[in-house]
Amino acid sequence: MAYEGAMSESAPPSVTALPFEKALEELEQIVSKLEQGKVSLEESIAIYERGEALKARCEQLLKEAEMRIEKITLSADGKPTGTTPLDVG
Repeated sequence: MAYEGAMSESAPPSVTALPFEKALEELEQIVSKLEQGKVSLEESIAIYERGEALKARCEQLLKEAEMRIEKITLSADGKPTGTTPLDVG
């Protein structure tokens, strides 16, 4: 049984093409389905695997955003000053 997701009966979009918000939304839907326990074992395995891919995609996009923010910090006044961690505040 193939994972049907929120895209009705068509195949879900490629994880690598999803923006962060869509990937996170779909991941939340998968977690909810698994917590409810109302899916077959076969579907549980399929959506768990997609969930793992979505989690990796979200982590990748967050890391890329962090790197861009660090670059903005470097170029804010046009002079390199190093990087500042995001959690300093």
